[in-house]
This record gives sequence, C-alpha cells and structure tokens, in this order.
Amino acid sequence: MLDIRRFAVNPFQENCYIVSDSTKEAVIIDCGAFYEEERRAVVGYIKDNGLVPKRLLATHGHIDHNFGNNTVFDTFGLKPEVSGSDAALMDRLAEQAMVLCQISLDYKMPPVGRYLEENEEVAFGSHTLAVLPTPGHSPGSVLFWCKEEGVAFSGDTLFCGSIGRTDFWQGSYSDIMSSLERLKAQLPADTAILPGHGPQTTMAAELADNPYLK
Repeated sequence: MLDIRRFAVNPFQENCYIVSDSTKEAVIIDCGAFYEEERRAVVGYIKDNGLVPKRLLATHGHIDHNFGNNTVFDTFGLKPEVSGSDAALMDRLAEQAMVLCQISLDYKMPPVGRYLEENEEVAFGSHTLAVLPTPGHSPGSVLFWCKEEGVAFSGDTLFCGSIGRTDFWQGSYSDIMSSLERLKAQLPADTAILPGHGPQTTMAAELADNPYLK
C-alpha cells in the first residue's frame, strides 16, 4: 500500500505530497514548501521515516508548486521532473514569484532534471505512477495516477467541487474541459483524487457534484 503524507504549504496552501511504500522508496510531488518551517517539516518527515526519495515530480510549472525545489535538490540531490510543455514556465519561476506573488526569491532553482513523456510510468519502490496529460491550467499540466492503488494526484486540473483557473499565461478553458472529459473516461469512479489545493475527493463525488464534470 501507498503511504501518502500531505503538507499544505506556502501562502497559497498548496498540497505537497510525499508518497512512499513498504520499500521506503518515495516520490515528492509538487514541493511548494516556501517558509523555513515548511521546508524543515518536509525534510524531517522524510528523514524521520527513513525514506529514500527517488523522484521530484511536478504536476505543472507554476511557482506555488515549485517553491521548495531548491531544498529538495540541496538535501537529496533531486531535480524536478515536469512535462516539456511547461518548460517555459519552469524557466520563469523567479519571474512568476515576483509577478504573481510579489516575492523576490533569494535563492536559485535547480534546473529541470528531465521532461516527462505522455503516458510514461514513474517507478519507485513496488509502485508506478502513470503520467496522464491534462493541459488547460497550464499547457504541460499532468495527473499522476497509481492505478493499482486507485489514487490520482490531479495538480490544479481537478479540485473538490471545482477546477483550476485558466486565465493564467498559456492557460486554456477549452483544453481543460477536454482534459476533464478524458479523465471522466479513464479514471474509475472510486479513484481517490488528491488535488493541488484543498481537500481530497473521489471521482464519483466529482461526477455527481462538480458542475464542470456534468
């Protein structure tokens, strides 16, 4: 089974996930830890539980999901992995911090380690995460799906009762609606949805109550 720990971090209460299994290998998804106490909490959880982080994954290239990439790199030597369609966003993380958050970063971000391919599988421990493209919130937004455990990390594509904004640079409402249609067809109703912000939900709950999935 997967052991999933969520940290709600930074001024935007972004969900950073540490995902591990019985092998103690782990992946870090969307490390948006900004404040020093948040960074210490993420690193402390990993070290205190004897976890071995193997991959640093990003559902997309917005700064609130990547604030803590430098801490992960400095501590564990991992560079972020993200869709190549968000390369331009990853190149502009410091600019995003200033324009969107009025925050001047006093540290450098590590370069992207590799660009994720559509439908590739990210392996760690005894589990895999399928990379499903979900453009719309950003052109390179992806969802990480562990089919065998019935868990999907949806980033800012699908929230409990809502969806991600599409009015940011390179966002597209038509693209996100198409992505949602694909998720409706692909993900079983009992799939747990762990979004980039807000509480956990299920695909069944969103199909029943989310107006964007009608």
